[in-house]
Amino acid sequence: TEIRVLDTYWSDHCRHTTFGTHIDDIDIEDDDVKKAYEEYIAAREEVYGDKAQSRPKTLMDIATIGTKTLKKRGILKNLDESEEINACSIHVDVDVEGENEDWLLMFKNETHNHPTEIEPFGGAATCIGGAIRDPLSGRSYVYQAMRVTGAGDPRVPLKDTIPGKLPQRKLTVTAAQGYSSYGNQIGLATGLVHELYHPGYVAKRMEIGAVVGAVKAENVVRRTPEPGDKVILLGGRTGRDGIGGATGSSKSHNAKSLVTMASEVQKGNAPEERKIQRLFRDSEVTKMIKRCNDFGAGGVSVAIGELADGLDIDLTQVRKKYEGLDGTEIAISESQERMAVVVAPENADKFIEKATNENLEAYVVAEVTEEPRMVMRLNGKVTANLSREFLSSNGATKHTAVKIPKMDVYRPKVSASSPVARLKDLVSDLNYCSQKGLGERFDGSIGASSVLMPYGGKTQRTPAQSMAALLPVQDKETTTCSVMSFGFDPVRSSVNPYEGSKTAVVVSVAKLVASGCNPDKVYLTFQEYFERLRKEPERWGKPFAALLGALEAQLGLEMAAIGGKDSMSGTFNDMDVPPTLVSFAIAPNSAKNVISPEFKRAGSTVYLYRPGLTLAETKQRWREFYHYCEEGKILSAWAIGDGGAAEGIFKMAIGNNIGMRTSGDTNMFIPMPGAIIAEVAEGFVLPGASYLGITTQEPEISIGGTEVSLEELVQLWEGGLENVFPTKAGTSQSVEPVSYDKRSILVAKQSFARPRAVITAFPGTNCEIDTARAVRRAGGEAEIIVVKNLTSALLEE
Repeated sequence: TEIRVLDTYWSDHCRHTTFGTHIDDIDIEDDDVKKAYEEYIAAREEVYGDKAQSRPKTLMDIATIGTKTLKKRGILKNLDESEEINACSIHVDVDVEGENEDWLLMFKNETHNHPTEIEPFGGAATCIGGAIRDPLSGRSYVYQAMRVTGAGDPRVPLKDTIPGKLPQRKLTVTAAQGYSSYGNQIGLATGLVHELYHPGYVAKRMEIGAVVGAVKAENVVRRTPEPGDKVILLGGRTGRDGIGGATGSSKSHNAKSLVTMASEVQKGNAPEERKIQRLFRDSEVTKMIKRCNDFGAGGVSVAIGELADGLDIDLTQVRKKYEGLDGTEIAISESQERMAVVVAPENADKFIEKATNENLEAYVVAEVTEEPRMVMRLNGKVTANLSREFLSSNGATKHTAVKIPKMDVYRPKVSASSPVARLKDLVSDLNYCSQKGLGERFDGSIGASSVLMPYGGKTQRTPAQSMAALLPVQDKETTTCSVMSFGFDPVRSSVNPYEGSKTAVVVSVAKLVASGCNPDKVYLTFQEYFERLRKEPERWGKPFAALLGALEAQLGLEMAAIGGKDSMSGTFNDMDVPPTLVSFAIAPNSAKNVISPEFKRAGSTVYLYRPGLTLAETKQRWREFYHYCEEGKILSAWAIGDGGAAEGIFKMAIGNNIGMRTSGDTNMFIPMPGAIIAEVAEGFVLPGASYLGITTQEPEISIGGTEVSLEELVQLWEGGLENVFPTKAGTSQSVEPVSYDKRSILVAKQSFARPRAVITAFPGTNCEIDTARAVRRAGGEAEIIVVKNLTSALLEE
């Protein structure tokens, strides 16, 4: 038991041993990467001093040095730091009915690539569930989610499925069902859904969830646990599901994996996590919590084992879904929707009572001890007794070599076709066609705080490049919102991982700027996904180069990646995923400053706002653009991606069926990372921008005197994935109108100054918080009654 518990504990702390491996030999042939590596060494010297050169260099060090450097320069003034590592966290000023309050904005990205490849519904469901748990354990209320996925072509015939794999169509459709099922059950708005298609993701699917949460800063009390403090297990019960999930996600995937690894996939329980969300909305509850961990990889051994240096854990007290689990299974089970919290002994009973009122099981399972050892007991017998020094040693050191050959420069395909023909090809392309059928499987408005809808305009066709939602201030009103976006192109990164990652950062931030955000308030978090690196230096060179590209963007833009997650198992036999570094960018904003991308009116001038020659110049130009947004000079904007300006013009046009007349410039199809298309207010000339065209009442796009109707383009655009994610329901029967014009004769026996509403919260329902706010906003008083069914006595009560 002791050995197996250790294995799981190490697998959680060191399953990223790829990132912790010491790189002893570095051979860089590419000039751009060599220059970026020199910048990295200079950053190390700035942070660590003269000893920087002799310190061991790892991928993890490259991933974190940007934050350390910018922090030392005094740039990251809003960064929230603590001993808890739950999620990325920054301080933001929140406008609460005209007064500023200090809040913590938390965000986190999570992958479940391997579980989703094996069991797409459960894997994708627990991806969003796990992402929610991290900021939730930080005591924040999670209110919005983003989903970014990668797949092979889902239109490939079933007969062409690789032996030992699920069909791509099955993977992509069922994973969407799993993620949306969980999000819709828990009542979480999914503000942006995007799937990337690349043949490399046939090796293993990419499933990423990113979530945003917030909490008033004074409600989060972080203290060091003391001897005698109690550890309470809160939430779901423990079963065998998910045992070995952490280690399994890092194993190689082969033709037998579908059969041998299915039991490692965790089982989500959205209604249970919803209860924890409700409980942690209570400031009296959160102020009792000294430290909190969610139950992810490693189960009890990690979630509780990380809380304090000395712990006495009684596995006998852990409540189980069924009998028959041995000590090891209880210790390492990754059953979902559980939390471990440390409270002072005098607060234990009160905390448990509060949890019971939310229909949650909560009970003491461990005690903090003076001696720095983690002790586990089962039925009075010690099954593990491990020193904290040993557990904190991070295991054996690994060493490797890295080689980066001279890489190709990414060049988009050049077509000799006419601009109109190229535009038709573009909108029909799998990576640029409509994904509305996929997006509509998710609820973008639940929670009543969404600022942007996933598809905008009167036709609801223009896809939003960012998601935005008001912060959850409960019973009051706010204009403060968070805005989040992402950047990544697998084609570019496959050619040049360094350039691809650098561009991903630039594009993710440009999308925020185009949404009206201040570039000086942007923070980042990364998601890395690479092939199995083995002992091959050139394979190690791909994440090495990618991280250096991302680091160059961080230092050049003075924006820090304060979080991230990596997955290094994207290999199936001899197939590999494309080098993947997805950049997520987030910034606070005022809802009144948020800009949606669809054209607003005919007759507007449209400009191309190009980036600077350097990253620093680009950021300065973004600052200027932000001020124009603040002044109301920008009506709509689109950050140009790898589809060029042509993609942006088309997608901006279809939201309100407003056409555009532009020149026949072939540069419209060339990617310009950092550039923004802007529709401006009447009479305004956008400084430093080049004229692109003018919007028209006619629903068509005119390029160099040749017109093509939006209707024709939309048919091509919507046809790409219609057979996979249909948007048309087919024929339907007519519905007879129903009306009622008789007033109720019922009269209340008592009259009140404000009408009362009782809102019942049953297990498995949501939206009670939003409904109560709506009642209060309308002048009533709302009382939420939680229906408790843990015991027959509670249900009777």
